[in-house]
Amino acid sequence: MIHSHGLQYTYPRGEPLRFGDVSVAQGGTLLLRGPSGSGKSTWLALASGLLTATAGEVVVSGQSVGALPANARDRWRARHIGFLPQKLHLSEALSVVDNLGLVFFAAGLPVDRATVAQTLQALGIEALATRRPSQLSGGQAQRVALARALLLHPGVILADEPTASLDDEACAASLNLLSTCASRLNATLVIATHDARVLQALPQARLLEFNAAVQVAA
Repeated sequence: MIHSHGLQYTYPRGEPLRFGDVSVAQGGTLLLRGPSGSGKSTWLALASGLLTATAGEVVVSGQSVGALPANARDRWRARHIGFLPQKLHLSEALSVVDNLGLVFFAAGLPVDRATVAQTLQALGIEALATRRPSQLSGGQAQRVALARALLLHPGVILADEPTASLDDEACAASLNLLSTCASRLNATLVIATHDARVLQALPQARLLEFNAAVQVAA
């Protein structure tokens, strides 16, 4: 679940971004909808503890994110948040299996290769296990990144513009995969997007509308 109240963030020499209050139950879906540059990625960074709010509070899976000491946030994030960024950040020096193994390292856990294999199989990409990122298509790389996000069975999945560069068929497949995976884990799903196709595909989702400076819950 995710609850936020009075959430604000101010970049150096910038105007404050003020975010509407939201409450999303466990297993629910939230869309952050608005144009590029309106603060959607900032909201995701606040919810995942990559940034610290300058005012207000966001509570994720029962944890007040801002209350976590800085040195505890990375481990908390690795264990509780599945993050699918715009740039997938797969290490070219490592195989797909070893890229996924980094998730356990970040969480302070021993690498569980059986779980890695099961997750790849669940997403239909077990044949990619020994490939390097440069040997993957765009769709394959996105599935590997999704596998990485799901590996520790997170309670919350955050996806930043996951359909921005996809055609209609690939967009529909990507959203179906995200929704199916979130449903299987009973995870709260948050998608930041400016793509109207996402709202059409997920009409039941709660909305947080973004404009230039003020965000309004709908």
